[in-house]
Amino acid sequence: MNLQQLFKMQKELDEFIEKTQKIEHDVFKEKGLALMVELAELANETRCFKFWSTKGPSARDVILEEYVDSIHFILSLGLLTGYTTIERWPVIEEKRDLTEIFLMTQNYILTFISQPTEDKYFAIWQCYGLLAYNLSFTFEDVVSAYIEKNKENYNRQRSGY
Repeated sequence: MNLQQLFKMQKELDEFIEKTQKIEHDVFKEKGLALMVELAELANETRCFKFWSTKGPSARDVILEEYVDSIHFILSLGLLTGYTTIERWPVIEEKRDLTEIFLMTQNYILTFISQPTEDKYFAIWQCYGLLAYNLSFTFEDVVSAYIEKNKENYNRQRSGY
């Protein structure tokens, strides 16, 4: 499976949500903010910035689920802007400090929301490729978790989430 297949799945989910929720306005900024929130939730589960605490990170599956929550919004933002030509998962095998990566990613997201260019969008993907590597997630891990969360998102819409 490549990213084009994930874009297709996300497009179908977005259309389902728009129909179910009767969304008729531009939700670009809401999805941008949602992506920032999901990134913060991911950081919170890694606990990488919590220098004051001795408690370790959440379980790998919890961190992976938070990670793919972000992927849903990255794909969705790409669909809204027409930046859907990316096909391959951005593999960036570089060990970096997680806090540094989260701050850099948040900065790219904020920049993209105010100036939604394809280069800025691609930079977000690169950050997530770097995050995946530093969290020891493979593309297969991400795809599998994305598919599961995608199903859950449909169920949530059907049950009035």
